[in-house]
Amino acid sequence: MTLLDEAAAAEPGRPARPARPALVRELLLVAGLFLVYKVGRQLAADHTGEAFHNARDVWDLERWAHLPDEGRVQSLLLHGDTLVHLANTYYATVHFPATVGLLVWLYLRRPAHYVWTRRVLAAVTAAALVLHLTFPLAPPRMLGAAHLVDTARVYGPSVYGPPKTDHLSNQFAAMPSLHFGWALMVALALIAATRSRWRRLWLLHPLFTLLVIVGTANHYWLDALAATALLALALVAIPRPRRAAAAGRIPAQAAPAGENVLVGAAR
Repeated sequence: MTLLDEAAAAEPGRPARPARPALVRELLLVAGLFLVYKVGRQLAADHTGEAFHNARDVWDLERWAHLPDEGRVQSLLLHGDTLVHLANTYYATVHFPATVGLLVWLYLRRPAHYVWTRRVLAAVTAAALVLHLTFPLAPPRMLGAAHLVDTARVYGPSVYGPPKTDHLSNQFAAMPSLHFGWALMVALALIAATRSRWRRLWLLHPLFTLLVIVGTANHYWLDALAATALLALALVAIPRPRRAAAAGRIPAQAAPAGENVLVGAAR
């Protein structure tokens, strides 16, 4: 399916303004996807025994694969209360606002990239929900064999309550890590939508996120690897907008006078 969806008569070289999806429709769509995801997470919230069994398997698999011990990252954070508190704050406050901020900016300034990004995020989140339902996983902070500190509970701030009474989130949905998957997509979307020579510095956001989710014992390394794999599949399946269309320009050779061309962003 093409990312260009609105016909407009254009003359050679004449600028074309990318179409912006209807705001109300987008708000309803995003809200609907969020509610479906939250309901789906709750459906998997009661599989405690299976979640801990899977956690032991994931921990053993990481040791067999000689992946770095998550405890080494955590030990760096535990050198001081300030550093671990900052890591907990990053985990609690950056993930969702950064993603929403990106979507708002793209909607206003890069409509074609907005649609592409929204589609990719929706695909990754839907795939993650399926994995959460079929493979419940307790995070390493709950796994005794990991010998890790629940830094959010000990140092604060924490976004989770006690698992038995926390009805707002599913704490047994560690794999894949949407914290990391969304952060990586935020960086890739900004790199694709901007032209600054410094734009690759946006990759620091997923790098910091990775260190935070592992160091605070909220995720295993394999959770981030699973999120990366799902994102890669989504990026292959959902092509980026063509540069000329995304920038609102129509190449003269591609738009003969009097011929309708497709510009803007698909809905």
